[in-house]
Amino acid sequence: MAEQINEEFNRAMVVVAHADDAEWGCAGTVARLCAEGWDVAYVICTDGSKGSDDPDMTVEMMVKMREAEQRDAASVLGLSHVFFLGYPDAYLESTLELRKDISRAIRLHRPDVLICMNPVRNLDGNGYIDHPDHFASGDAAMGAVYPAARDRLTFPELLNDEGLEPHKVREVWVMGRTEPDHVVDVSDHIETAVAALRAHCSQVNPESADHHLKEWRRRDGKRIGVEYAEVFKRFRLG
Repeated sequence: MAEQINEEFNRAMVVVAHADDAEWGCAGTVARLCAEGWDVAYVICTDGSKGSDDPDMTVEMMVKMREAEQRDAASVLGLSHVFFLGYPDAYLESTLELRKDISRAIRLHRPDVLICMNPVRNLDGNGYIDHPDHFASGDAAMGAVYPAARDRLTFPELLNDEGLEPHKVREVWVMGRTEPDHVVDVSDHIETAVAALRAHCSQVNPESADHHLKEWRRRDGKRIGVEYAEVFKRFRLG
């Protein structure tokens, strides 16, 4: 289970449902990859417009706030680009349209590794039953990796109208799995991960961000005898 990051790879893409999902799920790994010279991009599927209980908050205000926070987090981590797909928050479905939009981003960025959310609901926790947007984004991302982004005859308009050549992702790393088989040491990058999460100030408070992120990463670090780690289910693709 010890970490094995292919030294031939240097491009990654993270596909998530909402601004802040990537920071909660894999910010330490992203910080490490960026520090090691990888070109990393995010795809944010929804507009984050439902993330407030404030009666004075509007959808328009929320969208602008969440996008700005995600851009700030991206700057902290060192990302090269963030794709905002703009689907309505809380209504995300794994549709052909979403698969096509993610495929477009894959063909544009051409990642070796794609990191995504779990495509099935996780019922192993207590007090949290997962968000339907999460597994919709995970399912659409995996469908974009295989076969949509790699096949010339799938969504031919991406090639014929937009000039986007097919691209084969080499590995998929799924976040939030109860039986992970890939562990990444993020001990040297945990403070960067916390700083990126804190950028989402409409969603988390600074103390909670520091406490919870470190607590979860410390638990996973015990798997391979390091201080902090992040875990994934890894699929190597032909």
